[in-house]
Amino acid sequence: STLPAVAEELLREIRKAFRESSHVPDSLLLGLKFIFGPSAVPALDLVDQRSVTRLRSPSGRTLYQVLGSSGKLYTCYSSCHFCTCPAFGFSVLQKSESLLCKHILAVYLSQAMGACQELSVSEEQLTNILLAEEEDEG
Repeated sequence: STLPAVAEELLREIRKAFRESSHVPDSLLLGLKFIFGPSAVPALDLVDQRSVTRLRSPSGRTLYQVLGSSGKLYTCYSSCHFCTCPAFGFSVLQKSESLLCKHILAVYLSQAMGACQELSVSEEQLTNILLAEEEDEG
């Protein structure tokens, strides 16, 4: 699944602006708020706090973990726009009120702004993270 074209374009513009000037213009911040609604400001806060970590295994598999404002760690899969947080399940999947939760938006924004923490993990560690998430949900 992919984001709507307007959302993809906005993220591209944010990436470009940030590369050129190390900041995001107000016009793009307004666009972010317009497209992503109430998730925009909390997502920017998570980026500012450097709460997004990309985990990469030797085989090249990656996933993201976001330390939420509650102090809980959520696992995000940017390739399929999925997050393990309750808000994603409710607002995005059940109600279709939002495109994304603040955690996934923070992943996209931190990618655009080069603000991801990087962590190398073994294949076994990555598998354990994925299995732990499955147990939490089951």
